[in-house]
Amino acid sequence: MPVPLYQAKAEFFRMLGHPVRIRVLELLQDGPMPVRDLLTVIEVEPSALSQQLAVLRRSGIVTAAREGSTVVYELAGGDVADLMRAARRILTEMLSGRKELLAELREAEVAAR
Repeated sequence: MPVPLYQAKAEFFRMLGHPVRIRVLELLQDGPMPVRDLLTVIEVEPSALSQQLAVLRRSGIVTAAREGSTVVYELAGGDVADLMRAARRILTEMLSGRKELLAELREAEVAAR
């Protein structure tokens, strides 16, 4: 029996649900990067980064190519970069809404005094 689309989407978002994976995807939006550069920017243990890169690679969201002794990662397609940009826009809207709500609550608190 095939997996329902909503379940496949939930699995996809669960796969994205790790800060290191999100950071890798953000960095790869600017183009391919060798593992050593990812390690420099992300500042996690090499084994932790390797584990998260493996998850992204198995999912097909990134690809890896060996260039001599260096492994270079890149996004498998432009849709991932679009998704990361959309997530940033959504978060910005959510946070600005919270900021407005907080301002309203503070005004109401002052008015109640």
